Amino acid sequence: MPYLPPSKSKLAPIVSQNALHTGSAFNNLTTIEDKHAGGDCAQPARDLVVIDKDGFRPNVGIILCNEENQVLWAQRAQHDSWQFPQGGIKTDETPEQAVYRELMEEVGLKPEHVELLAITRGWLRYRLPKRYLRYGNKPLCIGQKQRWFLMRFTGNAEDVKLDLHDKPEFDDWRWVDYWKPVEEIVFFKRRVYEKALHEFAPLLFPEYRRRPLAKRK
Repeated sequence: MPYLPPSKSKLAPIVSQNALHTGSAFNNLTTIEDKHAGGDCAQPARDLVVIDKDGFRPNVGIILCNEENQVLWAQRAQHDSWQFPQGGIKTDETPEQAVYRELMEEVGLKPEHVELLAITRGWLRYRLPKRYLRYGNKPLCIGQKQRWFLMRFTGNAEDVKLDLHDKPEFDDWRWVDYWKPVEEIVFFKRRVYEKALHEFAPLLFPEYRRRPLAKRK
């Protein structure tokens, strides 16, 4: 079962007690400065890319649902691919701080536009295909480890803004069936998406029965 947060007024200390604070999230990590960053193991130029001892970059993922339990699905800018909002955790912030920063940066939403419903109990990891690895970077980033946040959208459609930055992450969005992202996400992220959606599903669907995970390819 996912971690169920208390009311918003008590959220911060409870999250810290559940190993979401910076000290726990960044144990045994090293950093590299990547001035030509891009992709799943990168931060904006001159930011520090945080890599753990196993080669994974800490990250947060956001599953935003509406009253019909559809989820927000966003198209990456100038790409044909779609995904959930996500982003790296900086060295000076908690995962909770990172998720609200990413929410604003990527889809223009403020804390008052959402209600936090649940957080995955542990880190969910995926590995990048070898062709995406940057062997010249030390330490080598081999993928991401993610804490996923399930949120209820409480705002209006016009609150979603994708153009708050010069280089937006997304250029389109839509509401889709809860399980649709598993079919459309890039193959190497599919198992993580399945695990996160399965973990949160009982909170949204009383009739939920666990479906078998897709076989690895």
